[in-house]
Amino acid sequence: MSSAPETRTAETAAAETPTAETLAAETRTFETRVGTVVGRVDGDVVRVLGVPYAVAERFEAPRPAPPAVGDDGQPMPFLAFERAPASPQLSSPSMQVLFDDAARGMVDSEHCQALSITLPADLAPGERLPVMVWIHGGAYVNGAGDLGVYDPRSLVVEQRVVVVAVTYRLGVLGFLGDGDRVPSNLGLLDQLEAVRWVHDTIDAFGGDPDTVTLFGQSSGGDSIAHLMISDGARGLFRRAIVQSAPLGLGRGRSAMSRAMLRVVGVPDPDATVEELLAGQPPAERAALRFGLRGGMPFGPQYGRAPLPAEEDRDAAWRDVAPHVDLLMGATTEETGLYVPLVRPLDVLTSLPVVGGLVRRVLVRATTGAVYGRDARRFVERHRASGGRAVRYELSWAPRGSRYGAAHITDLPLLLGTEEAWGRSALLGESDWAEVDRLGRRVRQIWADFARTGTVAADAAAGASQALVLDRG
Repeated sequence: MSSAPETRTAETAAAETPTAETLAAETRTFETRVGTVVGRVDGDVVRVLGVPYAVAERFEAPRPAPPAVGDDGQPMPFLAFERAPASPQLSSPSMQVLFDDAARGMVDSEHCQALSITLPADLAPGERLPVMVWIHGGAYVNGAGDLGVYDPRSLVVEQRVVVVAVTYRLGVLGFLGDGDRVPSNLGLLDQLEAVRWVHDTIDAFGGDPDTVTLFGQSSGGDSIAHLMISDGARGLFRRAIVQSAPLGLGRGRSAMSRAMLRVVGVPDPDATVEELLAGQPPAERAALRFGLRGGMPFGPQYGRAPLPAEEDRDAAWRDVAPHVDLLMGATTEETGLYVPLVRPLDVLTSLPVVGGLVRRVLVRATTGAVYGRDARRFVERHRASGGRAVRYELSWAPRGSRYGAAHITDLPLLLGTEEAWGRSALLGESDWAEVDRLGRRVRQIWADFARTGTVAADAAAGASQALVLDRG
């Protein structure tokens, strides 16, 4: 990924601004509390890309982004035509295998606090739609909100919702501070600022600020669980969809974080981005001695803004339960994703006769420890505390895939296109028609939850037993 421009205004984009005649046909203009924003019509949707929701210098907490202005200080329209830049990050061989070239054309920038909005092109004047805010995963070190595999077109068009994709700081730039000289949870604070922006501004784009649902997968789902108990988040969203969150890795992380900091030191605010990123592998190696939780060494730290102390987190989740409807779950073979990516495990589980049994036992045990058991406990606590909660299990295994019903197999059912997912090893021999048949049902269930806060008793009837719902 290459460096990105800081902001985009009418002046900086003048060279490619359409003629007056085509402008009205190809673009939509939105008058918002933060100024005029111009998006682009893309067939049956309107895309409003890369809108800054916050600004921050390196290792500083985010502040609300100011309106776009010209050189003379006067307000200027913001031309929202370019995807949000990704946070600087190291390449991930496993993600390259699974997502292929999903990051093609992406740029990166430390000033990555931007979001992208997708809405139906035929939105009627005064129409207000449910809002679904996407928080991407990637173990808090990889990913971006605007990757091609996260394209929300199908969800927006089929279910008539507004989707907002958030990009935030990752890794050493977002989740390794000591809490004193460098804040610990900058990436989470970015997300919180984005959700606040959505709540305060989305009505200008046809969204209903009183019907905001956060949805995210993996560390994105983990982020949402923590946004539920973040200081200042109450009232900003009504519902949460937590997909495949590694909640079993969340406890007792403070000693691991200290060990990581001892190895790499407090991040130097004057270092180059490359020097900062070079500190991530040693930090990750230092985390390995902490067992399973070392598999996701970066992440939120309790007792640092905006989170409560670890001993207070369960009480905080109980307190928020009546105020947030919850849909939470996982796939049945989450850790099947990692077996082929770890050479010794791949060899062991490929042995004749016993290999299949070894894989089943290993995947079942680790999926339960990292994902399943804590999701069940979370849902039970939420219900017992007066909240509404639905739990799901997704057992869909793409035909011919060596990964099975693994981590991230839910993603092509919700987001992305055939072009974006077509060469992913994750899908095995499945053709897109198979994926889309189940995907249409899953997208309907997710959107129905965003609209109502629950799912119908027969919601999974069209999902061919691949999706099991526990409505409590």
